[in-house]
Amino acid sequence: MSSPEAQSKLSTDLSTIDPQDLVPDSDFEPFEDTAGDLDLPADRFSNRELSWLAFNARVLALAEDHRQRLLERMKFLAIFASNLDEFYMVRIAGLKRRAAMGLQVTSADGLSPRETLERLAESTRDLAHRHASCFRDDIQPALAEEGIRVVSWESLDAAQRARMSDYFRSTVFPVLTPLAVDPAHPFPYISSLSLNLAVLVRDPDGSIDRFARVKVPNNVPRYVVVSHSATEAEFLPLEDLIATHLPMLFPGMEVVEHHLFRVTRNAEVEVEEDRDEDLLQALERELMRRRFGPAVRLEVAEDIDEDVLSLLISEIDVELSEVHKVPGLLDLSSLWQIYDVDRPALKDKPFVPATHPRFAEGESPKSVFATLREGDVLVHMPYESFATSVQRFIEQAAADPHVLAIKQTLYRTSGDSPIVDALIDAAEAGKQVVALVEIKARFDEQANIKWARALERAGCHVVYGLVGLKTHCKTALVVRQEGRALRRYAHIGTGNYNPKTARMYEDLGFFTADETICADITDLFNVLTGYSRQTEYRSLLVAPQGLRSGIIERIEAEIEHQRAGRGGHIQIKTNHLVDEQTIDALYRASQAGVKVELLVRTFCTIKAGVPGLSENITARSILGRFLEHSRIFYCGGGGEPQYWIGSADLMHRNLDRRVEVLCRVTDKTATTHLRRCLDAAFAPDTASWELQPDGRWVRAGGSRQLDYQQGLMRELGSRGE
Repeated sequence: MSSPEAQSKLSTDLSTIDPQDLVPDSDFEPFEDTAGDLDLPADRFSNRELSWLAFNARVLALAEDHRQRLLERMKFLAIFASNLDEFYMVRIAGLKRRAAMGLQVTSADGLSPRETLERLAESTRDLAHRHASCFRDDIQPALAEEGIRVVSWESLDAAQRARMSDYFRSTVFPVLTPLAVDPAHPFPYISSLSLNLAVLVRDPDGSIDRFARVKVPNNVPRYVVVSHSATEAEFLPLEDLIATHLPMLFPGMEVVEHHLFRVTRNAEVEVEEDRDEDLLQALERELMRRRFGPAVRLEVAEDIDEDVLSLLISEIDVELSEVHKVPGLLDLSSLWQIYDVDRPALKDKPFVPATHPRFAEGESPKSVFATLREGDVLVHMPYESFATSVQRFIEQAAADPHVLAIKQTLYRTSGDSPIVDALIDAAEAGKQVVALVEIKARFDEQANIKWARALERAGCHVVYGLVGLKTHCKTALVVRQEGRALRRYAHIGTGNYNPKTARMYEDLGFFTADETICADITDLFNVLTGYSRQTEYRSLLVAPQGLRSGIIERIEAEIEHQRAGRGGHIQIKTNHLVDEQTIDALYRASQAGVKVELLVRTFCTIKAGVPGLSENITARSILGRFLEHSRIFYCGGGGEPQYWIGSADLMHRNLDRRVEVLCRVTDKTATTHLRRCLDAAFAPDTASWELQPDGRWVRAGGSRQLDYQQGLMRELGSRGE
């Protein structure tokens, strides 16, 4: 077993969850009907944005579920808050921009951008209020019973107040900058997602109230530790501490009142990609513009003064409909700090990933290359270790004197990236290293620019992606000298080369030395780094040219198998399902009698179980301790089944504007594991949500409510003991 220190580290790394994996880019495509000869109804698609709200409602339901451990419930509140922030910054912002432009082009469900915004308004408010109330009225009192309290200044005793005042003077006061608003001082720019105090002060000799803004610093912990022991912990919100000491910021003035507010801004980055312009410079210019995007939401405390609110609305330039009055604390994404409190009984038991048995001999690591010469390996994270599989693959390649070249795509990395470090080591050792760093990865642009420059300094060949496309595929290729021949080894994954998210995201990694697959990966890198125009591959489906058509061809094949009496069966596990052409193909399959089972985490615009349209389609969603992130595509094949895994979701952006890869898996051990996963996911007693014909998601799993992820933890995690 791993050490307690290692277990503790794993249990706290949840704070690194990337909500951008939950909210896709704000692509908006005019709908083109692809129903073909079948008489498919015009209303056969659900609204995409409302389907996202339904997903975040399922996240909130986990926070409201008293069967979850208390701090895990609070964790889901933090995730919900981050999700909603991202939704406003990307999806709502994009809709508002299109509505302001007067675009009337409808989406597949028939709604214009403005109509979609109108439908979203009430739903988002209801969810946000339910979210805030869940913390204030349920979880916060339950935490207090366990000795974990978020306290106010008024509740502190004299000794605690003295200690907090000392902390304020030494740590907080020096970084505060009160900004006056008057004819000589224009209203300050309010950065997105920052917490701010709107302060009214008055000269003792006058009667005019003056406005000032104080930003709550984001480089100081949001919750100040008042007391901490093995059984108790008390936290004072930083804004409460600042508010108490406002007279120190305005000496000689009377502080009349103060109110907390928070602004959310449009975070879309639209790079005009010119083949003659340096993409890196163009992106850096657009990132500067992002800071000053228009406001799309103003959150305020419930008791805000109406005159102050009117001033904020006017100066920040939002509509009254974009104001959200929040009961209790603003910005519950900050609850991650409280989650880190050392109370194991209130959290899920720490889980230590196991090393895949093919990559170890007893306690000793085994050469990845020797293992792959014996056959393919499928690793399932986070149940199996990223560090002893994916990371070790690159590290061993970097250190192996027989390795001549390493080629890898990098979409999202972590702040501390052992993968990048290994690539740098390889380049410094004289190996040829090619890294395609996708600098357009939303919200990771600055980090990826930093890594790209570090790789360049080490002598790596760095490519920034393709004009007009994002490179989202997760691929790595190693070329090794073995005797007089060169041998290639490849990795194709469903998740990023990121050791932190690999602890929380459910993903698959496929390792192979198969010559056909490796030749395809070689050809793909030639497309990514050179001027190759190859569009067809032997063992891969690659977007944007052939992935959608490849999937639809396999759906059509299942229809033929069904009609010929061989039985048709399709199972798809994906994060998002909104591509109309694919959905129409699934409708055609259902109408032909093909059994279609879908496991969709977030966006889902298909209608399942509708008589005459989709009665043979079932759609499920599984949420839990880990973020379901892998993509699996299964077709029965009339008795010759096919399994495909990869990085692509069924969305316009993935199929038309990204480089994506699906790889066919044929190794018997690997396909057996995929079969067990799909069987468990679609089992009647597996806890999940099921999509109803009327568009509602309802709890499924019967009386047993078996935990799908817990089952995999028992099955695969036991290898680590």
